[in-house]
Amino acid sequence: PMRMERDGLSARDAVDAVLRENIHGLEIDQRCVELAAFALALTAWKYPGAGGYRALPELNLACSGLSVSVAKEEWKQLGLGKRNLTIALDWMHDTFRDAPVLGSLLNPAKSAASKIVSWKDLSESLDIALRQGETAEQKEAAVVAQGLAKAAVMLAGHYSWVVTNVPYLAWGKQDDRIRKFGETHCPSGKSDLATVFLDRCLDYCAAGGTTSIVLPQNWLFLITYKDFRNKLLMQETWNGLARLGSGAFDTISGEVVKGILISLTKSSRQGFNDGLFDKDAEPNRFFGIDVSEGTSGLEKANLLINSTTNMLSQNAQIDNPDSRITLEEGKNFPIMKEIADGLVGIQTGDYPRFGRFFWEPILNKEWELQASAPGSTAIQSGKSHCIYWENFEGELAKRHRLGQSFVRGFSAFGKKGVLLGQTSALPATLYYGELFDNNVAAIIPNDESMIPAIWAYCSSHNYNDDVRRIDQKLNVTNATLVKVPFDMAHWSSTAMLKYPNGLPMPYTNDPAQWTFHGHLCGSVTWNEDTKGTAEGPLRTDHTVLHVAVARLLGYRWPAEFDPNMELADEQRAWVDRCDALLPHADDDGIVCIPPIRGEAKAEDRLLNLLAAAYGDAWTTSTLPQLLASAGHAGKSLDSWLRDKFFTQHCKLFQHRPFIWHIWDGLKDGFAALVNYHKLDGKTLETLIYTYLGDWMKTQRDDIARGVDGAQEKLAAAEALKKKLELILEGEAPHDIFVRWKPLEEQPIGWDPDLNDGVRLNIRPFITVGDVSKRDAGVLRDKPNIKWTKDRGKDVASAPWFDTFNGDRINDHHLSLAEKKAAREAAK
Repeated sequence: PMRMERDGLSARDAVDAVLRENIHGLEIDQRCVELAAFALALTAWKYPGAGGYRALPELNLACSGLSVSVAKEEWKQLGLGKRNLTIALDWMHDTFRDAPVLGSLLNPAKSAASKIVSWKDLSESLDIALRQGETAEQKEAAVVAQGLAKAAVMLAGHYSWVVTNVPYLAWGKQDDRIRKFGETHCPSGKSDLATVFLDRCLDYCAAGGTTSIVLPQNWLFLITYKDFRNKLLMQETWNGLARLGSGAFDTISGEVVKGILISLTKSSRQGFNDGLFDKDAEPNRFFGIDVSEGTSGLEKANLLINSTTNMLSQNAQIDNPDSRITLEEGKNFPIMKEIADGLVGIQTGDYPRFGRFFWEPILNKEWELQASAPGSTAIQSGKSHCIYWENFEGELAKRHRLGQSFVRGFSAFGKKGVLLGQTSALPATLYYGELFDNNVAAIIPNDESMIPAIWAYCSSHNYNDDVRRIDQKLNVTNATLVKVPFDMAHWSSTAMLKYPNGLPMPYTNDPAQWTFHGHLCGSVTWNEDTKGTAEGPLRTDHTVLHVAVARLLGYRWPAEFDPNMELADEQRAWVDRCDALLPHADDDGIVCIPPIRGEAKAEDRLLNLLAAAYGDAWTTSTLPQLLASAGHAGKSLDSWLRDKFFTQHCKLFQHRPFIWHIWDGLKDGFAALVNYHKLDGKTLETLIYTYLGDWMKTQRDDIARGVDGAQEKLAAAEALKKKLELILEGEAPHDIFVRWKPLEEQPIGWDPDLNDGVRLNIRPFITVGDVSKRDAGVLRDKPNIKWTKDRGKDVASAPWFDTFNGDRINDHHLSLAEKKAAREAAK
């Protein structure tokens, strides 16, 4: 209609004019070109008043993915002896060799050949060569050359409007030819094929021409693209930007692609001199719209039409940290980086080897407590791990020197600040100078007095919102976390109101945190009246019984051994009260659930410990309340120990249990709770031949007296004994395998090294039984533990590098003969 009205054309002539002059198309796939040509032709024939089916003008469509298959000398003969055309054909032969990969990225206008030949002249000469071809091969070569010349004309052209959905491909997955092209022609955008294409689309634009593109969003904020953003902000005119988020494409599910729509105009801004940006020029404003909250393509489309847009200053985007693109005007406050550092933590390169939950090894000078990502924003969170540090003089330090591990964050160690998880909602917790891993970043202020204000900000939803304005990537870098505007006056005032007595010292009632006081019923809370920590009412939550069982088996928490650990006064008071509970701890770390060897049954021993801990607060209603909180309302403590404890214990302690429930498979059969820390070869012998032996003697006596069920219990106990003896002996497949230890250092029999962790040491107790059952092995339940291949590749010096082709394999078995022979050879 526009051509008809502007030029006074009939519908038929206007359709022909549009096809001849206005629509141009390039596509790497020949089939897509054919489909596009058919679609255009069909539309032209069906256009009202255009005359129906007829011959159409030549369509400006070309395949940019054609390559040359004939020999170069034969190919160059198509130049009909004309030197310039022969040179152009020579260039075309070499360049279009990569056309199936590079496609529309190719730019004949920037080639040496373009200085001596017109691509239109080449196309006309190839028409002549096609008519003069004598053999079928010559004609076929001329047809291909003609198609390539057509593509070259379009590739070298300039257009008013370039519209496309560009291909996406990250740097690491790119073909060598694509990677080389990006490095040569678009070094600032080379990290993704999408940004290389955006740059090429701007090349296609004539002065004042516009490109409208669909592409991923990461380049808007990642530091990798800082120079690319600067170039576009300073050299082009931004018209509009829409953030689509995930789910914008019905054919792509999940979080795979978070797309944007962007429209840029080629170098038409005022205030440029030879490509240099003049910040005093009239500022350009462009529209921004965010429809990422839409859950489907249709919903996002409706939001694009109906949502309110923001008008944004292009100049202001340049002033953002790293020139990151945001859809809201920035706040006029200094960025946090001016008063604090954002520091990344330790990347071991092999966490299953060097990292543990703090309850797995015996903490000593070889281990250091290590903070990790908090589960949620809280004063005390993310304090569940430890690292095999060896005073940074052992294997980890060696790997760091060799570039196999990356130990960072030294400037934060020993200082105070705020720790932030780097994904999701960026959960925050306070930092007290401990080691921390690379899943968190530490914000360390220049002055400790700023910590309350920084904490008030980082623990608020405002902080996550501000970070996400400049970086929508799932995993935010430590550098980005301090590149947000920080209103020191406002957040200092907020901190004073909320924490008039200063930030609380560490406190927690969570037994999975190393600052836990260790007392089974002790409680410390945040007191809203005094705005400080205070002793709360005695705990009756689901963890009380679990702490009681752990203490009964002789386990103690790190805070009990470290008088210098920073704790709230109330927390330290509960630590001190734990001494009164020590007499209730079992000596050998074995507590049988039924009464055996003159020891009281576990239920009675646990009740005595609970009563001692609660003191005068213990009443007849306390135990039912505790059982109800543990999901066992209306039932006995004995049945909770037999049926629920171990499953809940595994869940509470991240499926790395340190109290093991060993049983014979009968509800009322032999069952014992064992402290894994004390379960060496000698203790296992005691369990087999003393405790289980006494149980078996009792069953034989009951058989002699005709007691019902005694025969079944004896049979189950005998089967359990055989399984435990297999573990004690340690012959494959009931062995322990530690992939980072050489053959001569592998355990012989049941001789676990606690430093190797529960994951590896528990394997014989699970696999000795029927692994197809959930209650396999000799444990009451099966923890969710896998011995599949660990992530990453081992270094060539790893003990099993050649055996596993560099893979980190854990599910491997070694015979006793192999181990003993290796030890003898090592001597």
